[in-house]
Amino acid sequence: MGPSDEPSGLRAGLRGLTTRGRSFLAAGLTAVVCSYLLGQDALLRVGVLLAALPLAAALLLANTRYRVASGRRLSPHRAVAGQEARVHLRVDNVSRVPTGLLLLEDKVPYVLGPRPRFVLDRVEPRGHREVAYRVRSDLRGRYPLGPLQLRLSDPFGMCELNRSFAASDVLTVVPQVLPLPHVRLTGEWAGQGESRTRSLATAGDDDVILREYRAGDDLRRVHWKSTARYGELMVRREEQPRRARATVLLDTREIGHRGSGPASSFEWAVACAASVAAHLLERGYQTRLLTDTGRAVPGTDDGHTAADTSGVILDALAVLELSDGAGLSRAEEPLRAGGEGLLVAVLGELDEEQTARLARLRGRTGGAVVFLLDTGTWTGLRMLAPGTGGEEFRDRARRLREAGWTVLTVAAGDSLPDLWQAADRPESSAPYREEAGA
Repeated sequence: MGPSDEPSGLRAGLRGLTTRGRSFLAAGLTAVVCSYLLGQDALLRVGVLLAALPLAAALLLANTRYRVASGRRLSPHRAVAGQEARVHLRVDNVSRVPTGLLLLEDKVPYVLGPRPRFVLDRVEPRGHREVAYRVRSDLRGRYPLGPLQLRLSDPFGMCELNRSFAASDVLTVVPQVLPLPHVRLTGEWAGQGESRTRSLATAGDDDVILREYRAGDDLRRVHWKSTARYGELMVRREEQPRRARATVLLDTREIGHRGSGPASSFEWAVACAASVAAHLLERGYQTRLLTDTGRAVPGTDDGHTAADTSGVILDALAVLELSDGAGLSRAEEPLRAGGEGLLVAVLGELDEEQTARLARLRGRTGGAVVFLLDTGTWTGLRMLAPGTGGEEFRDRARRLREAGWTVLTVAAGDSLPDLWQAADRPESSAPYREEAGA
């Protein structure tokens, strides 16, 4: 790709004169006028030389036909919040003449850092130069990079002309994904290991699905009764267990969260949802993300691989914003349509009605885990210690627990892996149990 077309000629060159070039031109014109007034021929020659130098540089630079191409490569394209990404720039001189001094400046949002600038002294014909810079953001989101701006300069620094490329790229900054321990979740039936449904193990002889023997098949799978019937080796088909389904429900209501910036309860909830979704996908669950707005990611298409689904969910979480919703009712219909499966909810502050709805919803799921955020600890209204939640908060947690939810109460500063470790122990996942029963 080449630079965009700009006006050329002496007029364009004069607009690009630097302070040095303008000073030389002004000094030259002044010397010419003084030589006329004073009758000094030597001063006239000096003035003409001073004025001619910036004019010649401007004319030469404005009419130079450099053909320059550029390319940009991101490593990685999807960065994690708080970690650096590297941007590689390549400039190719595709013309038959060497370039002069080139100044490169890539346009980046201020949250990624200052604009990177590079100076390339000379690029030979058909040659190229590569430079790189780093960007970093503590805030998730999608950030445009580019377009690349190219500044041409003459060797004397008299004139500079700007050219701009049209192409740009997008860097996606996703929430941090924490590794979670492997725990046996209540209600899981088709995920991994012992909890996987073995449909063929319980099938009778009449229900066995057979196929012809192929080289390399395990002889232990030979179905001798059918082999005798058909006169050729027949084997049982490989078991195709049904995949477990899981839904990660994320509360994005603005009224349900406290704090601001990366340290807010909402950002903790987003990182929690990302980590849980990635963990469940790794364990073989067919996982989707659902928000209180009723939007599910991915949609009804089940053709995604685990890696694709993880990328789609992380991309959606990268740009997720707080909603103006007042409750969780819009998420109930997608949950009912999804059928039974594991439900992991990450919720902010709840009122009486929302708690009652969640309690009734528990009966429609195979297993239910809720991260219940004590949002008051994100504003400093309460101490950051277990057992210090308000009375209403403890009551909400108790009611959800009585309805069958595995409740993991969360305060600011809590470790997500430590909380997840208690997900398989419903009776011990209530740090406020003693206070609530006092």
